[in-house]
Amino acid sequence: MMIGNEMHEFARELWPINRSLTGNGVRETLGRIRQYLPGLEVFEVPSGSKAFDWVVPKEWAVKSAWIKTPSGETICDFSKNNLHLVGYSIPFSGMLKLQELQNHLYSLPDMPTAIPYITSYYQERWGFCLSQYQRDQLKDGQYEVHIDSELFDGHLTYGEYLVKGRLDSEVFLSTYICHPSMANNELSGPVVTSYIAKFVSELLRPRYSYRFVFIPETIGSLTYLSRNLDHLRRNVVAGFNVSCVGDERAYSYLPSRAGTTISDRVAKHVLSHIAGNYEEYGWADRGSDERQYCAPGVDLPIATIMRSKYGRYPEYHTSLDDLETVVTPDGLLGGYKALKFAIECLEANVYPKATQLGEPQMGSRGLYPTLSTTGSSFEVRTLMDILTWSDGKHSVLDIAEKCEKPAWEIAPMVKMLVDHELLTLSDH
Repeated sequence: MMIGNEMHEFARELWPINRSLTGNGVRETLGRIRQYLPGLEVFEVPSGSKAFDWVVPKEWAVKSAWIKTPSGETICDFSKNNLHLVGYSIPFSGMLKLQELQNHLYSLPDMPTAIPYITSYYQERWGFCLSQYQRDQLKDGQYEVHIDSELFDGHLTYGEYLVKGRLDSEVFLSTYICHPSMANNELSGPVVTSYIAKFVSELLRPRYSYRFVFIPETIGSLTYLSRNLDHLRRNVVAGFNVSCVGDERAYSYLPSRAGTTISDRVAKHVLSHIAGNYEEYGWADRGSDERQYCAPGVDLPIATIMRSKYGRYPEYHTSLDDLETVVTPDGLLGGYKALKFAIECLEANVYPKATQLGEPQMGSRGLYPTLSTTGSSFEVRTLMDILTWSDGKHSVLDIAEKCEKPAWEIAPMVKMLVDHELLTLSDH
């Protein structure tokens, strides 16, 4: 639970930062993450750079934005809630009648207390978001509108953190850092990913190398792929897109496009043991960066482990997606554990081969209990089940599934048998 509380506090630290596709909010967020991951590298890609069929957009900066009512009250103040301003709003200053202003206002009639999250990345416009309740209170008259923003040739910024393992083969984890103050989507992703990267960095000689990227959604993954695709194709053997991993309501899984990768298998194995009735979605339900990582011609083995899926919980993309009622320490801890178990499954997924013909003499090695109890016979039975499937053709994950046990429980038993020279291991 301590890690859950730590992650929740980290999310509170990141909460007020105004993140978007580009800008100082992204840089500040990466700077905070670097405090947890000192080896994090930060890259800047100039506006106008090609990313396959896309182009890196102009950088966006906001100093202030608000509306003043005819009575002089300030509403939709960006400094109080960064969701009030439509993302990538162009600068504007002027007086508008309420009827004109309404064309630039966004609210949710079905969620009257929520401020919606609205963006206009690729078409120049300006606008404000407010609750339907507040919108219904607006009176006729002249409204003063102020947006001190700037769009200019700058950079798209992303972070990358690499943990070298014994093998060049890589496990790839990606999360996005382009959303402002919303908790499950998307503070939970970078927070949990930071702590997973910290966990991996503390492993003694991991088998795989691990690459973590912190990017803006869509244009960030396209930009990253356009610069690194050959390397990723050669080296990535498994991976996960990390999004919406912070609430307590559900666990869910979205497959890779192929649906048959080791990432898919591990994700389902983990969730079946920690969640039981998890939500399993299909490729038709995609909507995050798995679209880019699994695109035809890219075809990386990337699956997604989530708590409540984006777009499937009521507070999604609104101010109600908060750190009080939606994302909790327990929720974050659950997302963290699911990804941690997935990594432990991948690390342990070697191919054991028995060294003895027939069943070995377990008692002479101290592996058979001298006192028979229900628990002791259960452990011996599992050890014998591991040995019977250890023919060099079945991986630890195969054996765990045949034993109907989590791979992270089977792995220590495999190690015990290796230590007693009853098994040898190979990577393939």
